[in-house]
Amino acid sequence: MTAEALSIREEVPALELRQVSKHYGGVTALAGVSLSVCPGEVVALVGDNGAGKSTLVKTISGIVSPDSGVFYRDGQEVSIASPQDAASVGIQTVYQDLALCDNLDTVQNLFLGRELRGRRLLGGRLRRADMEHRTRKVLADLGVTTLRDISIPVGGLSGGQRQSVAICRSVLWDPGVVLLDEPTAALGVAQREQVLNLIRRLRDAGRAVILVSHDLADVQQIADRVLVLRLGSLVAEFTKDGYTREQCVAAITGMGVES
Repeated sequence: MTAEALSIREEVPALELRQVSKHYGGVTALAGVSLSVCPGEVVALVGDNGAGKSTLVKTISGIVSPDSGVFYRDGQEVSIASPQDAASVGIQTVYQDLALCDNLDTVQNLFLGRELRGRRLLGGRLRRADMEHRTRKVLADLGVTTLRDISIPVGGLSGGQRQSVAICRSVLWDPGVVLLDEPTAALGVAQREQVLNLIRRLRDAGRAVILVSHDLADVQQIADRVLVLRLGSLVAEFTKDGYTREQCVAAITGMGVES
């Protein structure tokens, strides 16, 4: 493949949305939103409460069906009508509540509902050793060094460790696109930096990352592009180091920046 062809191929977005709209009665949650995220890129979605961020994430993850709009995955049109559809095309979402089972350990949470089992003729026993091996590998690949004991219930882990488990679960089956909903919310400084390092690892591995966050300091630090939603519409786009926090806040609120 020539360098020119490779360059063109690399420009194909991992995920693209065109004119996605969603209405709830007379309320417009999304009004013709178009966006894209490329492999090895972190795109942040920011906006005030009610801006449409959650609805947009839910449409991408298959929880909510949009009224109109088209989705493309690696340049091919896809239908996403359920979380299973999203997973089947390589899209995984880590929600703010993490959806972890506190009484289960790291291995059990990573493989919950997708456990590795032996042959039925041998009783279909759980292949715990194989699952532990894959768990340790994904932890190592993402540089998670704070989670040393994978056999203790996740209810006893810190907030940063729990977030690490949820992110590792999302990449266990090698998705091309990962959505992260407020991954640093309610975390301390050290734990927040751990999670940001995880996001960098996802990007460095060539995955496309969509990050929803209210923390503009985190956004400025980690996002390659920032998309601003207001009242269901995409109203602004910024590139890394090409904007100030004041400009971002002005776009979020719809108020001008005082000179």
